[in-house]
Amino acid sequence: MDYKDFCKMYGKKLKYYRQIKNYSQEELSEKLGVDAHYISDIECGRRNLTVKTVFNIAEALGLDFYKIFMFD
Repeated sequence: MDYKDFCKMYGKKLKYYRQIKNYSQEELSEKLGVDAHYISDIECGRRNLTVKTVFNIAEALGLDFYKIFMFD
């Protein structure tokens, strides 16, 4: 897996957990203090993620940090 594939897989996982929590992109972006387009870009695999961003997303979704890295 290369980094581009990782970003796409992470984006799919983010969308999955966001929808389970019944959050819109706008609601999640408000929790994180970012623009909704930022969430969209992450979900599409177009953003370069930092550990801080990944941690904040997991926290906002109420997830254990490692779960968002478990790809099927």
